[in-house]
Amino acid sequence: MFSNLNELFNKDKQSKKKKLALAVAQDEHALQAVQAAYLENIIEPVLVGDSQEITRIANEIDFDIRQIEIIDKKNKTEAVEAAVRLVRNGDAQILMKGNVATAILLKGVLNKEWGLRSGKILSHFALFEIEGYHKLLGITDVAMNIAPDLETKAGILDNAVRYMNKIGINRPKVAVISAAETVNSGMPSSVDAAIIAKMADRKQAGNCIVDGPLALDNAISKESAEHKGIESEVAGEADLLLMPNIEAGNVLYKSLSFFADVKIAAVILGAKAPVVLTSRSDSHEAKQNSIKLAALGA
Repeated sequence: MFSNLNELFNKDKQSKKKKLALAVAQDEHALQAVQAAYLENIIEPVLVGDSQEITRIANEIDFDIRQIEIIDKKNKTEAVEAAVRLVRNGDAQILMKGNVATAILLKGVLNKEWGLRSGKILSHFALFEIEGYHKLLGITDVAMNIAPDLETKAGILDNAVRYMNKIGINRPKVAVISAAETVNSGMPSSVDAAIIAKMADRKQAGNCIVDGPLALDNAISKESAEHKGIESEVAGEADLLLMPNIEAGNVLYKSLSFFADVKIAAVILGAKAPVVLTSRSDSHEAKQNSIKLAALGA
């Protein structure tokens, strides 16, 4: 169990640097995050995009890129293709979004000829360090799958659990979230949660412990769970929240981001390599942490 992100990131500090391909690298915020990770010897970046703009921005933020590989691609779609191909060919282990629309980047990731398809669904995984919670808390999926059905939720869970295992969070305790902790046929998310919990009991959910449906309060608060008479290994001890849909996930993610004292790292999973796909509203620290999280599991 890790209580904070630095503890997680520092556990593997002697590991080999990972190569990161920054697609459409002429982006000040992305370059600042890459610069910070580069100076910490976490990554070796490859900057793909308009070389003149990349150089101009790098000079403005005092980022010495003389020893860094730059692939000049003025066209954004071509830059995405070049960055994705680097990862596909094994010349980079992480893909990161720069100054390009998410749809264009994901179209490249999913390209049948040269993309990063793995046969799995793509899903968003966020790891939070929350003041007041006793360990790191994962949340999935808040950004990719709008209204996941049972099969999709199982795929989202598989992506997250495999990644958590890979970065050193063994046998995470997963709370499948609904609005209440009882199964209600009128609330489909509660039915899905019960099925996923039973699948886990029968070893169909990977190296994890799953319970659901659980409401958010009894997933993260032992006191709340005890008050409601819930006896569960997961209640009050969740390592991962599997959200019922994108609305619930996104609201929780942004509520924590803006209202709480948190640190965040997030990646897109399900491709052949982790994808760092941050938004402009994410803090500089969140972007750096997301690169570190990707490097840890790359």
